[in-house]
Amino acid sequence: MPAPSPMTLDPRETLETMLGLLGFFCEVQETREESCVVLQIFSADKDRLIGPEGRVLEDLQMLLNRMLLANSKDAPKIQVDVEHYRAMQEDRLVTRVRELAQSVRMNGRPLQMEPMNAYERRIVHNAFADDPEIMTWSPSENARLKRVVLKRRS
Repeated sequence: MPAPSPMTLDPRETLETMLGLLGFFCEVQETREESCVVLQIFSADKDRLIGPEGRVLEDLQMLLNRMLLANSKDAPKIQVDVEHYRAMQEDRLVTRVRELAQSVRMNGRPLQMEPMNAYERRIVHNAFADDPEIMTWSPSENARLKRVVLKRRS
């Protein structure tokens, strides 16, 4: 007799259970975007759920995705957010790099930014994808430091 197939975990229910066991009272809303499922958390404890520099939020997302993938290799990619924190961070990052790009436009010298994770680097690259004057460059994925360089297009 074949072993019964495991039940696929529901991402929203799994996150709600995790948060409940950790003592958080939250509402979780699920939306689907082009490449992933977004679980938006609303809670009076939003600062604790985000953590310093978003690290707790990143850890929650990583843990949830690992649990779902361990349960099913076909699990969708999940993005966990707290009260639109990620969108606000993206806006701040894009605003800051556009200001830095202005100095590259003025003086023509390339500017190397601080190390960033893959998600942040993708945001920067997308912000300048259609810019006729500024281009971005990142080292290969196996490079030790992951920095974005802003420079003038030739």
